[in-house]
Order: sequence, then C-alpha cells, then structure tokens
Amino acid sequence: MLKRYEKFLEEFDKTLLDFFDSQKSFIKCKKGCSICCEIGEYPFSRLEAEYLMQGFLGLPKEQKDRIRENINSLLEQQKNFEGERFLYQCPFLLNKECALYNYRGIVCRVHGLAYIDKNTKYVKLPECVRYGLNYSDVFNTEDDTLSLANPIESDLSILGVLRSSVSQQYQLECGEIRPLINWFKFM
Repeated sequence: MLKRYEKFLEEFDKTLLDFFDSQKSFIKCKKGCSICCEIGEYPFSRLEAEYLMQGFLGLPKEQKDRIRENINSLLEQQKNFEGERFLYQCPFLLNKECALYNYRGIVCRVHGLAYIDKNTKYVKLPECVRYGLNYSDVFNTEDDTLSLANPIESDLSILGVLRSSVSQQYQLECGEIRPLINWFKFM
C-alpha cells in the first residue's frame, strides 16, 4: 500500500506544482517560514501516518529522540487540556524546518494555496493570510473580502484529495482521519 501511496504522491505533487505555479504571485512560502506548522491540528489519515512513520525510522537517532520528546510533551499537554480543539506545534518541526518534509501529509502539501471549498462554495485561504503572507495582497482583513480572479477549483481538503479520481486509480485505503498527535496516543 505504501508503494502505491508513493506513486500517488508523485502524481499529486505534479498537480500541486502546477497549482502553486499558477498562484505564485500570491504565495510567499519559503524555507524557514513555519507559521503553518506552529499551531494546528494537522489531520492525517492512517495511511499518511504510516508513511510519515516510515520516514521517521530513517532519521538520525538525535532527530528521532527530539521528535519523541516533542510527542511525549504534546501528549502530556493534551491530557491536561480542557478546551474543545487541542492546537499544537507539529512535533516534526525542528529548527523551523520539517524533519520529514518528503513524507509530509496532504494537509501540509496543499497548505499555502487558496481553493474553492466544494461544500461551502467559499474560497479557503491559508491562515498565514492574516500575517501578511500568502494572498495578503488580495485579501482585506478588515472586512474579510478577497479579490482573487481565479482561485483553484479543486477540492484540496484531505477528504477531497484522498477520495479523488487520482487516489482511486491507485486503490488507496486511507483509513480513519485523526489529528496527527492522536496517532501517537497508543505508541
């Protein structure tokens, strides 16, 4: 299954390159910018979590130890959390860089793009728009209006991607979707 998923990712990443290229004048993502990794839930399917762990096993011991410390700390924080949504820094973010960039999930791969949500018909924007980054040149934070002529018309939500025709070609069985940290509760 993981080999088929890798083949799917190769094809999906080509599509994403086209999307990012078509929107490049609005995107300010660059190495060292990690706002999108510093607070979130990071929904991952079972298949994505397995793939991520495959990459984790290949890391140097020092990095694995730091990531394990991050995960243990987050699990402890989550245990004591009393709110509705536990938001956290991705445990794989080390020195403002993703330690498992090549193994990152769908939510990470599509982050930064503006696209039309097929359910709501609204344009989904990355949160960094509010920090003067992606799409901030065409988004008015005072009245939440967007002046983007042609947002991407593709369902780039995790469910949309994992249920896409491309995903079906590879006969992927993605399994349950959970916040990333919840995949580590029973380790």
